[in-house]
Amino acid sequence: MLKNILLSVIVLATAISCVQTKTETKDQGGFPFILPKEKPARELSAAMERIYTDYVSPQPQDNELFSQFKYSELKGFDYNNYDGTISRRDPSKTLFHNGKYYIWYTYRNTPTPPQGADKCNDTIPSADWDLSEIWYATSTDGFNWEEQGVAIERPEKPNVGWRSVTTTDILKWKGKYYLYYQGFMQASGKRGDDCPVAVSYADSPDGPWTPYNKIVIANGAEGEWDQYSIHDPYPLVHDGKIYIYYKSDFGEKPHLVRMQGLAIADDPLGPFTKHPLNPLITSGHETSLFPFKEGVAALVYKDGPEHNTIQYAKDWVNFEIASITELMPYAAAPYVPDAFDDTKDGRGITWGMAHFINVNSDWDRFCSKLVRFDCDLSQDVHDPEMKAHRVVHKTDVYYRQGLSEKQRQRINQKNTQLLKVSSLK
Repeated sequence: MLKNILLSVIVLATAISCVQTKTETKDQGGFPFILPKEKPARELSAAMERIYTDYVSPQPQDNELFSQFKYSELKGFDYNNYDGTISRRDPSKTLFHNGKYYIWYTYRNTPTPPQGADKCNDTIPSADWDLSEIWYATSTDGFNWEEQGVAIERPEKPNVGWRSVTTTDILKWKGKYYLYYQGFMQASGKRGDDCPVAVSYADSPDGPWTPYNKIVIANGAEGEWDQYSIHDPYPLVHDGKIYIYYKSDFGEKPHLVRMQGLAIADDPLGPFTKHPLNPLITSGHETSLFPFKEGVAALVYKDGPEHNTIQYAKDWVNFEIASITELMPYAAAPYVPDAFDDTKDGRGITWGMAHFINVNSDWDRFCSKLVRFDCDLSQDVHDPEMKAHRVVHKTDVYYRQGLSEKQRQRINQKNTQLLKVSSLK
């Protein structure tokens, strides 16, 4: 009997509470005409909660981690009339040294364009990055570049990278320089793009570079997400350690999943320890990060459920979406002046390098080219043009995303079926 009475009291109290809540919601009045900068003391919908709890500012133009991106042609690079035999892609972070900017990148110069894994050999590449070396260029303004030549050659077999060395990035540590890169031991496409991380080091950005000839970040164990590949090694300095963020392609084709992880070391040559929470970023096609305030920000482009976002991790591990944007740079490699300062107040970025792939829109002459991007993801710059959140694109931008022939056929078949059904009525 007592149990039933207590149950009735609980049910009644819950009902009264619900009525009060509904009354309070009904009586709070309409939402303010001027959008409050701070979260108002009222009940909010899930969407309104998010703009105050998930983003730096409820309006994109007031968010330091929101930007549009502008692109510029670079001078100083020859692509052999874009016939597919010369390709430059996957640039490194931009480094400023002795009055010049430096970039390193994947450089392919082959007798033919890529032919696929089944047709490749010792001179014919399987993919755009196969049979590649790492070259570098310098500039005084970031627009006009002078190519300096090879930095990292492919080593002799069986050393790491004997098939191809690609997708490099730069670290400055205690007066020395380190280039980390993917070291392919077989043609891309043969298996799972088997490429752990290798490294070379030098006393100057101009080299000469000494190969370590050892794997510094190994592929994961069998059955782990990164068992075949550690792509896009991207070093930053944090808490007196080297943080290398990387990407892996896992799963089976055609359903590859791309996510990003982290490996940490006290010394540039390792040993590197992978973070136990890997993967840390569940989207994005390449690694592209920069210190921002006390944390780190990441440009997350192209792949995954959170693509076309800029994300932020105050603790350098747990990333949250900071903004959503568009036309993000492909393989973004920003100029990060404080990348190696172990800063506790990262200033952000305003420009960098990227690449465009298949610049001919011709798969038989496939090649990539380097481009410059500019943005305002900086504490020190306020550029209203970069913060504009309603960009009107020219009509040809949309028409280039037109229907394929297969899609047209599907639509025509559907229309034909509808007409037949309609004529029978």
